[in-house]
Amino acid sequence: MNKKTGLLVALCLVSCAGFSFAEEPAQHHEHDSDMPMTGLLGRYSMSREASGTSWQPEATPMGGLHEMWNEWMFMVHGFANVIYDNQSGKRGDDQLFSSNMLMGMAQRPLGPGTLGLRSMLTLEPATIGRKGYPLLLQTGETADGRNPLIDRQHPHDLFMELAASYSVPVDEKSSVFGYFGLPGEPALGPPTFMHRFSGVDNPEAPITHHWLDATHISFGAATLGYIGDRFKVEGSAFNGHEPDQKRWNIESPRFDSFSGRVSFNPTDHWALQASYGRLHGPEQLEPGVDTDRTTVSAMYHRHWDRRDFQTTLAWGRNSNSPGRMLDAFLLESAFTLDKTHTLFGRAENVEKDELFQEGNPKHHEIFNVSKLDLGYIYDFPEWNRLRWGIGGLGSIHFLPGGLEEDYDDTPVSFMVFARVRL
Repeated sequence: MNKKTGLLVALCLVSCAGFSFAEEPAQHHEHDSDMPMTGLLGRYSMSREASGTSWQPEATPMGGLHEMWNEWMFMVHGFANVIYDNQSGKRGDDQLFSSNMLMGMAQRPLGPGTLGLRSMLTLEPATIGRKGYPLLLQTGETADGRNPLIDRQHPHDLFMELAASYSVPVDEKSSVFGYFGLPGEPALGPPTFMHRFSGVDNPEAPITHHWLDATHISFGAATLGYIGDRFKVEGSAFNGHEPDQKRWNIESPRFDSFSGRVSFNPTDHWALQASYGRLHGPEQLEPGVDTDRTTVSAMYHRHWDRRDFQTTLAWGRNSNSPGRMLDAFLLESAFTLDKTHTLFGRAENVEKDELFQEGNPKHHEIFNVSKLDLGYIYDFPEWNRLRWGIGGLGSIHFLPGGLEEDYDDTPVSFMVFARVRL
C-alpha cells in the first residue's frame, strides 16, 4: 500500500469523524446512540436491518453516527483496516494492504410511507489492488478478465451499494416495500460478512463467500417484499454476473436472474432465513455455467453487562449447470467485552472445484477443504467518535491428501492489523 492510497483511506475516515450538516440550531438534535430509530422497511427497530434488505437479530448493537435534520434521519458508518497478511505454504504469499468501507443512509417520511437511501463505498481497488490479497483456498472472480483468482480474495468495487427503498405500512405491524440498487443486494443469503456482528471484526473474507453472500454487489437488483411483524417474504430480479475486473465503474444493469427469501426473527435474539436463487452465468470466465444457489442460516445475538456475543451458522449449496453440486458450511462467532476486548473465530468446510486453472489435470476436481480462524482485537478508548484498535488473526487449513503436494501439509497463516472504526 503506497502513501497515496494510505492517505485516501485516512481522508475517508477523517471525513466521517467530522460528519455534520448545515442547519439552524433549533432543527439539530445532538448525537445520541440511544435515540429511537425505525427501520427503512418496517415499523421495528433499525437494528434489525443489515445489508441490502436482509435481517439480523434485533438485539445487535448499532454503530456509526446518527443525526436528525428536519424530517430526515442520517446515519454514517465506516472502518479501515491496515493489514499485514502472511499465507504460508507453496501457494502462499504475503502483502500489506487496507480493507475499508464507508456507508451512508438517509430516510424520511414521504406520502403514506418511508423513503430510504443507502450508499456504500470502498477504496479497495487502490488499497488492495486488482489482484486482491493472498487468501489460501479462496476462489471467485478475476483480476484481468482472462485468469481466475485462486488463493486470493478480490477487492470490492468502488461502488458497493447505491440504492433506494420505499415502504408503506399495511397496519401497525405489517408493511410492503420495494428496493432498487445499482449496485444493490438481492434477496439471497444471510447478511454479507462485513455486516454481520459475528464476522465484521475478522479482517479476511470467508472462503464460503461465493456460496453464501457473494451477490451483495449486483449491478441491478430490484426487490419486492411483505413484512408481517417478525416474518418477511421477498423476491428479487437481479444481475447474476459477478463484478468484472473494472472496479472503479458502474456496470450496465441487467435482470437475468431471480431469487426469493423467507426471513423469521422469532425473538429479538434470533434471525433465521432460507433463500434460493437462479444465477445466470455468475462467473465471467464461465459464461455458459448457471448456478442454482440455496442458503439457510441462523444468527443469535446476546447482550448482557457490557458484553455482546453473536454467532452465525450457515449452509450454502451451489448447483452448477453444467457442473456439479457443491456444499459449504460456516460457523462464526464474536464476543466483545466492555467495547475493549474482542475475540472472534470462524470455522468453514467447503467443496471446491476451482483450485486449479484450466489445463491442470486437477482442473474441476472436487476437493473438500476446511479452515479454522481465531483472532483478538484490543480497542483503545474512543477518541473524537473514532475507535482505534490493534489485533491479530491465525488460520489453519485442513486439506485432503490430493492437495498436500500443492499447498504443503496443513498450512498455517496469520494477519496482524490496525483498525479505525466509526
